[in-house]
Amino acid sequence: MPPNPPAAFRYNARLCRPFRRPMLTETEKDAIRRHYQAIAENLPHFRPRQAQREMLAAVANAFSRSQNRQEGEDAPRREGESIAVIEGPTGVGKSLAYLLAGGIMAQTRGKKLVVSSATVALQEQLVGRDLPFVVEKSGLALTFALAKGRGRYLCPYKLYQLTQNHAQQNLLGFEAPAVLWDSKPKPEELQLLHRLADDFAARRFDGDRDTWPAKIDDALWAKVNNDNYGCLKAACPNRPECPFYLARDLLENVDVIVANHDLLMVDIGMGGGVILPAPEHSFYCIDEAHHLPKKALNQFAAEHSWNQAVWALEKLPAVTDKIAAVTDKAELANLADEAAAALLESLHEWQFHLSGEPELRPSENNESVWLWQDGRIPESLALLVANTATAARSLYKHANGLNDALAAARRDKDQDGVQIDRLSSEFGIFRARIEQISATWDLLATVPAEGEEPLAKWITRRLDDKNDYFFHASPISSASYLANHLWRRAAGALLTSATLQSLGNFDHLLRQTGLVWLPETTTLALNSPFNFPSQGELYIPAVAASPKDAAAHTQAVAEWLPKLINPEEAIGTLVLFSSRKQMQDVAHRLPESLLPLLLVQGDLPKAVLLEQHRRAVAEGRANIIFGLDSFAEGLDLPGDACVQVIIAKLPFSMPDHPIEKTRSRWIEQRGGNPFMEVTVPEASIKLIQAVGRLIRTESDYGRVTILDNRVLYARYGKQLLACLPPFKRIG
Repeated sequence: MPPNPPAAFRYNARLCRPFRRPMLTETEKDAIRRHYQAIAENLPHFRPRQAQREMLAAVANAFSRSQNRQEGEDAPRREGESIAVIEGPTGVGKSLAYLLAGGIMAQTRGKKLVVSSATVALQEQLVGRDLPFVVEKSGLALTFALAKGRGRYLCPYKLYQLTQNHAQQNLLGFEAPAVLWDSKPKPEELQLLHRLADDFAARRFDGDRDTWPAKIDDALWAKVNNDNYGCLKAACPNRPECPFYLARDLLENVDVIVANHDLLMVDIGMGGGVILPAPEHSFYCIDEAHHLPKKALNQFAAEHSWNQAVWALEKLPAVTDKIAAVTDKAELANLADEAAAALLESLHEWQFHLSGEPELRPSENNESVWLWQDGRIPESLALLVANTATAARSLYKHANGLNDALAAARRDKDQDGVQIDRLSSEFGIFRARIEQISATWDLLATVPAEGEEPLAKWITRRLDDKNDYFFHASPISSASYLANHLWRRAAGALLTSATLQSLGNFDHLLRQTGLVWLPETTTLALNSPFNFPSQGELYIPAVAASPKDAAAHTQAVAEWLPKLINPEEAIGTLVLFSSRKQMQDVAHRLPESLLPLLLVQGDLPKAVLLEQHRRAVAEGRANIIFGLDSFAEGLDLPGDACVQVIIAKLPFSMPDHPIEKTRSRWIEQRGGNPFMEVTVPEASIKLIQAVGRLIRTESDYGRVTILDNRVLYARYGKQLLACLPPFKRIG
């Protein structure tokens, strides 16, 4: 029998499956030991943690099992052998573990390490703190860069056209393209654009939206941001100074790329390897991995506005006429115009049908939804759906043909280059709209095969500034897409977060991500470094009112809070609600003694609210935060800033979104129970995250109180409680 692997590379944690002999080389083992030891030596108070060492080993072992495609052979059939799903509670030191192990494995195996997170905060932490720390303290020579979506960067060409600052077209006397302004620009908008142009030209602004010192309105930024459709690529006269291309060039020369889930899914949706390195050449470290399924679903859904579609279709012929004039493609332009006219006619027919649809009558919140049950097209509209999809598909095809013709004309007619560049940029706006429309109707017209998951299809009517209809379609799950287009292609992947298990296992996450179909995937739940029985208490008082009686429960919460919060004790209290209405109602019913201590989410920007809270506690005053779901995850208030967490109600989500409703019916039709299969597991994750706001360091202490009697009496209550940290039960 072979000897056991060294302790640093042996892991044995609960729910770990399956155990396979590592395929690490001696060089890789030595590198991990050496650089990890260097951190311990260079950081005076560094304490190696068993859980962190287990994670180092698990990541390295998973990536060591990566299969490469051999010359002349088919791509290897990947079954998850190089994928690890690791739950690492707060305090484990997850980022150090995966950056060190992943960085070394990427270098030795000739891969890129792509780190993806769900939040900007974690991205900034990785680039601004964690990666520099690993490089400095471990001595590992890692280069890294932050990858952002194309839309975060300025397009100098579009900006200069709108402002006529620094633009070559000034010499020709062209006017700014009116198509970029759907209404007359305000003076302050033009002033800001000129400031952007001047500062960018003077290199006082690098073209990254996030580095501009003030907020830029989304609608205004959309007129000057970088996008694939309006981009002139190599033909652009501003290509050498383009912020997007400069950033992309940087990515090709670094070891580690820090991205986000949205950007990762956009790249995979484009086939992979377009924005980020190809999956076959990447080791992925996906932090906050529980967000990935929903992020992926957003990427694969499609929608478009009736008003915006009609606006684009009505203006399109003027642009195609100009394209025909410079490309000699009059016939192709006519075909595009005919398809646009057919699509416009279909949309007007839709307006006629929808204006009389009972489901779309005006509602109290000025928004009504017509969900097509089980994604089935209403029989009376089947022909109209088919005709609309056909017209949209035809227009998309001809628009791409015109774009190719413009590119060819740009190569062949240098004397018209400036005009063609201008026209290409203008036409890009229409191509983006056309693709959006075509993608939506492709999904709306799709009829899944018998037994396959349905698509969610619905129409929304919004009565805000203008009456508008929105057409929507979406898969109800991203699992199969992730399995086939990411996991089976990736050289290796780590999925990690502080909370990945639901009801004590990984089953829910594996189903959501499609990893359930890759049986060789390793799952590992690391132990927390915290001593929960001595650091925290769990209190479940006898609240008589059930949350099912909203009014009575709200009154009960308002009555219990003064009993639980001592205004004379200089500690922070976080009260978490599942409903904004209940949060506001309880705030209005608090006694006057607590009102000066109260900060309510939404009343102030999050950063300002948290700073005021920390300052109050630091100055020896009690303070209370009322927050919703977003405050139940990722909020870090160590020490006295959060000594008490009060959960008003179990965080069940009502399946009221069209995708959730369609998914629930699908589960029921297959004999399942959507409440137990989806709602309870998701509530379990949210409850663990909410409770996790209490203990953030090994010196923290405090109490969690749950004001929901269902946790004691409902059949799922014991399951939810069993998954919480083992706090001391009181009361």
